[in-house]
Amino acid sequence: QVQLVESGGGLVQAGGSLRLSCAASKSLIVFNPMGWYRQAPGKQRELVASITPGGSTNYADSVKGRFTISRDIAKNTVYLQMNSLKPEDTAVYYCHMLLGRDNYWGQGTQVTVSS
Repeated sequence: QVQLVESGGGLVQAGGSLRLSCAASKSLIVFNPMGWYRQAPGKQRELVASITPGGSTNYADSVKGRFTISRDIAKNTVYLQMNSLKPEDTAVYYCHMLLGRDNYWGQGTQVTVSS
């Protein structure tokens, strides 16, 4: 069983920055794809950014150039640096790990961007 614990959400003004962290309970982040998803009220959960075991990254068009996903293998932690935040980035952000055919999710962290 893998546990993912997110932190770093909060309230920020438009144009501001936040960094989300996702700590994994086991040393698995280097072996499995990981990503950040978000879900706004009344909307479906969507992929924001992902990172492969080899370190390749992928971003949703809406966040390209503003968000950066990275990882610290020694700390079993994945990060999402969010810059130039917009009100439409407001959502609950979830950390995700694909382990074999199993999906693991964190509990979510709220990000609210005020205009």
